[in-house]
Amino acid sequence: MKTAVFLWAIMAFTVFVVIFYFHPKTYAGVVPFRTVSVVAQTSGPVTDIYVKNGQRVNTGDLLFRIENSAQLAALSEAEAQLAVIEAEQAKAEDNKLIAEASVREIQARLVSLRDELRDAKSILKRGYGTTNNVIEARSQVQVGEADLDAAKAQLDLTDVELTEGIPARLAASEAAIEKARTALDFTEVRSFTNGTVTQLALSVGSPTTTLVLRPSMVIIPDRPENTSVRVSAGFSQVSKTTLYEGMPAEIACDTNASLSYRNAILPARIVLLQPAVATGQVTPSDDLKDLQNASQRGTIHAMLELIHNEHEALLLDGSGCIVQTYTNNLEGVFGHIVAATGVVKAAGLRMKVLGSILAGIGLAGGEH
Repeated sequence: MKTAVFLWAIMAFTVFVVIFYFHPKTYAGVVPFRTVSVVAQTSGPVTDIYVKNGQRVNTGDLLFRIENSAQLAALSEAEAQLAVIEAEQAKAEDNKLIAEASVREIQARLVSLRDELRDAKSILKRGYGTTNNVIEARSQVQVGEADLDAAKAQLDLTDVELTEGIPARLAASEAAIEKARTALDFTEVRSFTNGTVTQLALSVGSPTTTLVLRPSMVIIPDRPENTSVRVSAGFSQVSKTTLYEGMPAEIACDTNASLSYRNAILPARIVLLQPAVATGQVTPSDDLKDLQNASQRGTIHAMLELIHNEHEALLLDGSGCIVQTYTNNLEGVFGHIVAATGVVKAAGLRMKVLGSILAGIGLAGGEH
């Protein structure tokens, strides 16, 4: 009898080790999801709110408007400055026409003066003229050449103004207008994603802030199409040698629990094991790392995907889950025995679901 009891205890212990070692389970499962914090790009009191908590919004929908009198005034000022520069451009074009006409007039007069100088020299050679006439004609030609140089310089200045000065001021003015329009657009806060509005904390007259830590509201975006929903689970570090990518698993979430077990336990598979434990992360800091905190061991982060895509619609974002894995990658008779013992864990998972419903404490056993 003693031998039989001893052998039975050894066999029970062996079965216990095989079941719990090769089929790790964790209560630290969750259906993660992202949120979008809506933060205004400018500050000021809210004048209009166009959404409410729980409302569905689409990309581009107007959420709320901020008081914009200062931005409108800045835009009007920038547009007025552009009008002034455009008027200066028209004036510069007229000045160019005047400068070109002046150059042509002086050139024509200079041709006449040079003819007069040539005639005066010719008359002087024939003995009929005087030296004073030649000197006076030469002086007139020099004055005309100086006037021509001045007119050409004025024309060059006008060209520089039209080709460089005014275009530069126009570009600066247009940039100022664009900046003013952007600032005005910032007073209308729109959604950048499709989703559901929640945690709306605004009311008309509330001051907005540009601080990311104080969002005006939060949007829960829709799940991306053609992207599988992944469940995150944290396993004990001693499960590292047992877990592997492709490992079959079952997921039972609090929000899916039902007495009929219909859609309560969903088949899944591990698709990724994070290559590091989060608690060992070190970031630059002016404080030395105290490893006493490492006595609380972190978990191995595993990500799972459901085997049947139609089950993804059954998962509620943020739901807590139990993740039960099953080893089936061992070969030989021992591998078949290990795989067969998984039925015990599967039955235990279903009893846990039933017990959580009857006791009303949830899959994780209540607050503790």
